[in-house]
Amino acid sequence: MFGLVDCNNFYVSCERVFQPRLEGRPVVVLSNNDGCIISRSVEAKALGLKIGDPYFQVKEQLRREQVQVFSSNYTLYGDMSRRVMHYLGATVPGVEIYSIDEAFLDLSGLEQHLTPYLGSIDTLARRIREGVKARTGIPVCVGVAPSKTLAKLANRLAKKDAGLGGVLYLDSAERRAWALKQVAVGDVWGVGRQYAQKLTAAGVDSAADLARVSEAFARKHLGGVVGARLVRELQGYPCAGLAPSEDGTLRRQSISCSRTFGRPLREWPSVLGAVSCFVGKAAEKVRKQGDLAHVLTVSLSKSRFGPEAGRHSRSAVLTLPVPTNDTRELTARARLLLGRLWEPGGLYVNAGVVLSGLELPGGQQLGLFGEAPALAAGAAAGGKSAQVMAALDGLNARFGRGTVQLAASLGPKGGGPTPWQGQAAWRTPAYTTRLEDLMMVN
Repeated sequence: MFGLVDCNNFYVSCERVFQPRLEGRPVVVLSNNDGCIISRSVEAKALGLKIGDPYFQVKEQLRREQVQVFSSNYTLYGDMSRRVMHYLGATVPGVEIYSIDEAFLDLSGLEQHLTPYLGSIDTLARRIREGVKARTGIPVCVGVAPSKTLAKLANRLAKKDAGLGGVLYLDSAERRAWALKQVAVGDVWGVGRQYAQKLTAAGVDSAADLARVSEAFARKHLGGVVGARLVRELQGYPCAGLAPSEDGTLRRQSISCSRTFGRPLREWPSVLGAVSCFVGKAAEKVRKQGDLAHVLTVSLSKSRFGPEAGRHSRSAVLTLPVPTNDTRELTARARLLLGRLWEPGGLYVNAGVVLSGLELPGGQQLGLFGEAPALAAGAAAGGKSAQVMAALDGLNARFGRGTVQLAASLGPKGGGPTPWQGQAAWRTPAYTTRLEDLMMVN
């Protein structure tokens, strides 16, 4: 038996935890650079606001309807997510963190042990929902079913039907049959838009219709064995267990950092500063994972709506002679790649860095003249590079991220915001992770 816990309008809910006066009011959260809507409260949805609506197109409506607007605050959201997942991990035997606001629960075999204490898994699911709310302030819905696909479907219905109290347990064939009839085939987890169009054209309109198709039909029209497994999951037969989580326990194969600039940039020092800053952030994540990067990619984009002709996005790739996680070495290499992409007079709006070919220290090819490749920060056998990076990470961990960085990543002389810094006119403090942002109660 699987459960799916999904936080309701997660980014909005995080903001409301620290501003409860916003309960019942329409609220939206904007993406990086205050570009478009990425989270909406129920009240905002009722006004017709949609995910992906550009802010500049709907700002008059937001003002007219007195919608509270927030810039995204991923530091806060990430920490609130960690608190929710920590509680779930302490409550059930197994958890798969599927995304920042979703987690699958392994409830297999709990029914017989719960009966003397709680009565049923349905009661446990409701206690989990109440526990998350009490400990974090975040409202969640819980779907429980024999397979992960059905648990996802049950969670969807629990969100839509207020009469279910935020929990739906598909514990019988009759309840599963009812639930399948309520969901359109395009809303089934794993069925994309193109597959939904094909299935609808073939007369498969609902999840119930999809659950009745043959294995041969599923293989032919729904992606081979993947489609066959999806149909089996809808029928109540689990075809997948919990997977490694995306919370750091799953080793990433590549790490990237990219941003849209707060304003278009023409100057080489400003664009170089942005790329250097992104390299520093990506390299820090590589060191935290304990890896070395073998491949460096730098991308640069112009505005698609500008007067300049030609390609708007370009990238350059370099395979490093010796894998490393040293910010200094990676920044020097990124500068060379940026030089290949640079066109004097161009108006640039976005840049990005990708570190890939990640590998563990100890088995890589050594350099011909240089020192052995740097080990991960904190490794006992690290050379000078590892020691410097360990000191860098230690200072930033103690005094705040970005306290110590390369000169190329700093802003203009005299201080002030960096020219590539994105707009965040309505960002709230990082209440839970930064001492100077701690909420003061009078």
